[in-house]
Amino acid sequence: MCGRFALTATPDQTAAFLGLAELEDFPARYNIAPTQPVLMALAGPPLAPGSNLPDRQAMLVRWGLIPTWVKDTREFPLLFNACSEGAVEKASFRAAMRHRRALVPASGFYEWQQTGGKRGQPYWIRPRNGGLVAFAGLIETYAEPGGSEMDTGAILTVNANADIAHIHDRMPVVVHPRDFARWLDCRTLEPRDLADLLRPAQLDFFEAIPVSDLVNKVANTGPEIQVRGVVGPESEKVRRQKPGADDSQMTLF
Repeated sequence: MCGRFALTATPDQTAAFLGLAELEDFPARYNIAPTQPVLMALAGPPLAPGSNLPDRQAMLVRWGLIPTWVKDTREFPLLFNACSEGAVEKASFRAAMRHRRALVPASGFYEWQQTGGKRGQPYWIRPRNGGLVAFAGLIETYAEPGGSEMDTGAILTVNANADIAHIHDRMPVVVHPRDFARWLDCRTLEPRDLADLLRPAQLDFFEAIPVSDLVNKVANTGPEIQVRGVVGPESEKVRRQKPGADDSQMTLF
């Protein structure tokens, strides 16, 4: 599962990584959570012959995909992840898998190892060699009853590799730069042509760093949440003594 991630690279670094012409300025984001806006890249409209412009475009979407057929969003679950296995057969993701595949740039993601405590031990999981990573994403434009439209999205997940499985049994699907064009090509490639991309990241691609429980609160958005730390028994005891703690986001996991 991927329920939190970070994007701390500069707009120029992110644009270069995704092959975009440019991006509007944005701040480093250390604790991105479902329902918040996230940056995605998708294939742009066909270019004129001889054009040397990038063939990709950026889009800000609400993290939490809403299929076009949903009548009442209040009664629909928050689809911030999509299991890559069988996603093309599921009504919620079928159209997006065929027509609106995207890339989600990230500096890394967070996952929680359940250790018997209420929240478990959080880990900051990032590329071992630094830099950015792209997760496989899906986009769906939802038309609200009032007529306004909202772009929404989800991150595809797959069974975790051996490096991550001791923390959680799922991880985001990683799309490598050499495969960006294939993944985004919704004009000529069907999901069945991309099955080889929907696999766990290779071993040693990520490193997992234990961090404190500061990341549990969405309101904590600074770099301190990525500082190495361990959630011990005392932390759990303190939390039990403070039932008013904000659990709203962790219920997503």
